[in-house]
Amino acid sequence: MPSNSAQAQVVVWGGGTGGVAAALQAARGGADTLLLTPGPWLGGMVSAAGVCCPDGNELSPWQTGLWGAFLRELQRREPDGLDQNWVSCFGYAPATAEALLREWCHQESRLRWWPDVQLRAIARRADRLEAVEIERQGETIRVALQVLVDGSDRGDCFPLAEAPYRLGWEAQEQWQEPSAPGAQALATDPFFQRQPVQSPTWVVMGQLADGILPPAAKGQGVLPAPFEAASDAFGLERTITYGRLPGGLVMLNWPLHGNDWHGELQRAFDPDAAVRAALYADMQAHSQRFASALEEATGGWLQRGRCFPAHGAEASSGALHGGENLALMPYWREGRRLVGHELVIEQQLLPQAPGESVAPLPLDGAGALQSVAVGNYANDHHYPGEDWALAPKSTRWGGRWSGTPFCIPYGALVCNGVENLLAADKCFSCSHMANGATRLQPLIFNIGQAAGAAAALCAMRGLNPGDLPVREVQNQLISDDRAPAGPVPLWDTPWHHPLWAERQREALDDPSLVSAQGTLAGRPARLCPDRGPSEPNERLWSGELSPDGMGGYSFRGAQGPWPVITLEPALHHWLQQLDGPRPVELIGCLNPWGPWLRASRLAR
Repeated sequence: MPSNSAQAQVVVWGGGTGGVAAALQAARGGADTLLLTPGPWLGGMVSAAGVCCPDGNELSPWQTGLWGAFLRELQRREPDGLDQNWVSCFGYAPATAEALLREWCHQESRLRWWPDVQLRAIARRADRLEAVEIERQGETIRVALQVLVDGSDRGDCFPLAEAPYRLGWEAQEQWQEPSAPGAQALATDPFFQRQPVQSPTWVVMGQLADGILPPAAKGQGVLPAPFEAASDAFGLERTITYGRLPGGLVMLNWPLHGNDWHGELQRAFDPDAAVRAALYADMQAHSQRFASALEEATGGWLQRGRCFPAHGAEASSGALHGGENLALMPYWREGRRLVGHELVIEQQLLPQAPGESVAPLPLDGAGALQSVAVGNYANDHHYPGEDWALAPKSTRWGGRWSGTPFCIPYGALVCNGVENLLAADKCFSCSHMANGATRLQPLIFNIGQAAGAAAALCAMRGLNPGDLPVREVQNQLISDDRAPAGPVPLWDTPWHHPLWAERQREALDDPSLVSAQGTLAGRPARLCPDRGPSEPNERLWSGELSPDGMGGYSFRGAQGPWPVITLEPALHHWLQQLDGPRPVELIGCLNPWGPWLRASRLAR
């Protein structure tokens, strides 16, 4: 029996990206909120798991909500800037992100955070959850609640709450997803038994001597077995700088014959903690071997990076022994997925037709838009062997490739069968195939924010999540005074547009105004390519700019030639009008590891 008791209107389990976002937003919405985390750090994949080169939502129209606020505060706190690698437009130190999230949580008077706790049981009566039972500092505590939010990567609460969930693959015959395997293959091919979910990674950090690779080491080393093919596609230097971070730290999260883990993944969901702990030990050893192989191939110019606390966490899912150069937890790409009021499937992420720029908008029977978050990552699945063939959803934009934006409907966060349970992380209601595009850090930030906003509204009004009008959640997100979040994918309306909120509400009032190109019909955004917010590390670049005829652009100035990209709609539209070389003055930030010049606007 519990030796003590507590209570909170909203309880959030899990320190993942979505869990922290949900707790922050619930507290900001006026609810007494308790955040329970199994480890000592906040943030999950954006910090404790070391995945500090976020993918997706890189364009300024999608830099809204807590994700946008997180990004802009990181820009202020990282003196070397975020233009550090070539897998992402953003790179930062794990400790910088964790300190930021910790500060945000401590600033909320209605938010309590209890780290290093273990989730033991969940009390349920009929279709309603009443309390969670946890162990904290050797004491068993029963926490009564009004709303429970699962903010974990793997849906930790679902089996304890006896909530319906999905785990693993679904056949193409079930929802006609174009990239899903057929039922016969699922039944007969042993691959699907060996690989029930996407492969996770235990991130290990490297450190480049003086922050760079010496010329003699660039592409010269040969990786030893079993990683000898890891650098075949890009060469040794690009393999390493893929995940470069400020100060020459290197995020080693390499999928191509690197430290993705493919072995016996059913162990991750085994009820026996010893079985799970054995999996973690195998994953850690594999990542350490990969780091050793890179050290050897670079002649020691890549060494182990020290950026995590010396000791990892003891979690309810078994012992985690990360720390120092190893992340404090694995990077889980997939786990249990809620059975919600709505289900996100692959077709809802893809362009509506060739040449169109947005996925189908989720509308209810009355034609009202149900979206509470926007993502845009191109579908990406991690398995051993050849790349899994996926339906394309990428588009050329701003001199680079980006993904078609799509919407997450509110009903995908609401449990079907438990009245007061919400999902706030990658455990929300989606298919296995859709998970490849919906699991990334920026979208999960804003899914968590939507779950937190809904939880607060429910707690304050005595409602169940399923009875809450979606428009109220949307209004709460758009009007938030610190991190306004946009539920509508408008390509031409960046987060800093003076009419951003007004245009979001117009689209909600009449979704038929949203064109297939992601604009408001008859209401141009009137963008100016010489206007936009400044950034800490930007500078003036004078030279000649040329289009390459294939959607790319090249800049040549006194500092040498560089490819040019932009994340800003105004400059993107201006670039599209170029029909030949012309002199130009750009404001932007150089990323030599991209390599590219990320331009934000024209100089006045």
